[in-house]
Amino acid sequence: MRPALAAMVACQVGLHACVQGVRLAAPLNVLRLGHSAWSVGLVMTMFALFPALLALPAGRLADRRGYHLPVRLAALCSLGGTLLAAALQNRFTLCAAAALCGAGAGFGMIAIQRSASRFARSDGERLRVFSWIALAPALAGLFGPMLAGFLIDRAGFSAAFLALALLPVATLLAAQAVPREAPRPAPMPGARKTSAWDLLRLASVRRLVFISWLVSVSWDVHGFALPLLGVERGLNASALGLVLASYAVASMTVRLLMPLVAARLSRRALLCGALLLTCAVFAAYPLFHSAWAMAACAGILGIGLGLVQPAILATLHDATPPERQGEALALRSMTLHASMAVMPLVFGAIGTGAGAAVLFWLMAGALGLGSLQARTIRFHREV
Repeated sequence: MRPALAAMVACQVGLHACVQGVRLAAPLNVLRLGHSAWSVGLVMTMFALFPALLALPAGRLADRRGYHLPVRLAALCSLGGTLLAAALQNRFTLCAAAALCGAGAGFGMIAIQRSASRFARSDGERLRVFSWIALAPALAGLFGPMLAGFLIDRAGFSAAFLALALLPVATLLAAQAVPREAPRPAPMPGARKTSAWDLLRLASVRRLVFISWLVSVSWDVHGFALPLLGVERGLNASALGLVLASYAVASMTVRLLMPLVAARLSRRALLCGALLLTCAVFAAYPLFHSAWAMAACAGILGIGLGLVQPAILATLHDATPPERQGEALALRSMTLHASMAVMPLVFGAIGTGAGAAVLFWLMAGALGLGSLQARTIRFHREV
């Protein structure tokens, strides 16, 4: 299990570091070319729009063909996007590069998460597997932008995009270490066609998709509202950087430690406890004015959100029929990416009209509701 799991983590780091690097480089390149902030917004929308549109086909393909074909297609999408951006730098090619790299990361994530669960032989092992898998986006979020920023300053945008193109190539190579899975047999003629939306009839799947969406929105609210709250409190950029660094360090640390103790954790207690902890932090955040107090809040928030994602993924696999786990992950991915494209507009409207503190308190109430939903989830596969 260990070499294959390490290869999957490497594959996801490659795809996510690539998209995170392009997420930094593409908007900066748009601004360098003299385009407006609207063009930057258009490029950023492409990163979320295409993964949302392609999520269900990606999930079905992963269910039918296993790991290798979807990951190969994901890597080729990311490779094509970076090479296109390196060769032709204008607003339209940068939009296309964002769409291709976003689609590659989303496509690959579904296949990797689906296949990773196949290595687990118990609930504790499944939670441990998803703890390792959850490390990949955190590592990629550090490595990809650092690589892109360093090369942009020293060698220009084309060199940065070419270097980022090496990451999906590394994904293609690392994927060879993952055992091949036999394709699922084709359905019998006349068999009833199923829809991914049918999975929402399973109460546990429906609640888990809702909780996963809440967690994603809470990440976005923190990233969006923290600068607004910091300005209201008179904090400078360095202080806000300290707060965000505290969140990132805590989130990565808890994901590093979680695989070591996963077998001793109850998933119900973990899911409910992490949501309640996050709820309490969002409620308390606006009450503090110093950078150190807000950094402590951010660190506790990083612990809560770092714990909850592996628990959601492990429970989602448990609640879904084995032959449809890719579709369940696709529903989750589509919901998250659609939210990423729409919710910033909602946050902007609320933040402008009511202030950043109200955003934090609304999120605290929603997370409290999510913890109540988590208590009703069945932790065995529904039939």
